Amino acid sequence: MTQLQVECVQGDIARQADMDAVVNAANAQLMPGAGVAGALHAAAGPGLAQECRSLAPIRPGQAVISSAHGLPNRHVIHCLGPVYGVDEPSDRLLADCFRNALVVADQAGLASIAFPAISTGVFGYPVPEAARVAFDAIAETAPKLVHVNHIRLVLFSAGDCAEFQQALSRSSLRSSG
Repeated sequence: MTQLQVECVQGDIARQADMDAVVNAANAQLMPGAGVAGALHAAAGPGLAQECRSLAPIRPGQAVISSAHGLPNRHVIHCLGPVYGVDEPSDRLLADCFRNALVVADQAGLASIAFPAISTGVFGYPVPEAARVAFDAIAETAPKLVHVNHIRLVLFSAGDCAEFQQALSRSSLRSSG
């Protein structure tokens, strides 16, 4: 495997044209909703929801793949993150989202994937803890990846981006962005 590039950027998950896949912080039914799910479904168009009907429901930590429809990517990988304080153990379920999404992307032969801050919005996961869990899961999964060589965390706010950047600098991964 080539050198893994991991980066954090502030931006819009629906506008990551250089990524093979974007990750949807989905609801169990994979339908449009608030936050990331709403933004991705709006940008992708109604075909995404139509395709997702046959993939739902999913469980916390699970990842499924669809085409990207109107998005500038090849695929969308949908993950259901845990509701903090409800779905337990939250840390394992959140880590499973990252691990499973990376495995799904790798099995599909994808080289690049962009993640949002899964579970940190309406699901209430504290951003610093979510960032640590995310990078620990990525570091654990990275040695097993054959195709994925570029992982981007796309954070909506500057504050979230700073928290994820700090967690990346403290992780065993090397920041490249």
